[in-house]
Amino acid sequence: MKKNPKHDSSDEMRPEYDFSAGVRGKYAQRFREGTNVVVLDPDVVAEFKDSAAVNAALRQVLKARAKR
Repeated sequence: MKKNPKHDSSDEMRPEYDFSAGVRGKYAQRFREGTNVVVLDPDVVAEFKDSAAVNAALRQVLKARAKR
C-alpha cells in the first residue's frame, strides 16, 4: 500500500497547541522502567475490593509456598 506523498492540510496543528516549552524525553526513563499490568478474570475481581487486597493475598500465597 503506497502512502500519499501530498500533504493533507487538515493534518496541521492548531494554533492553540504550543509545545515550544516542552521537554523532550521528560518521562522516557519512567517509561523504560515499565509497569506490570495483570488482567484478572471477572470472577477473581469480584473477590477483591482493590489492588492492596490482591497483593496481600498473593503475599500470603508466597509465604505459604516458601514454608514448604
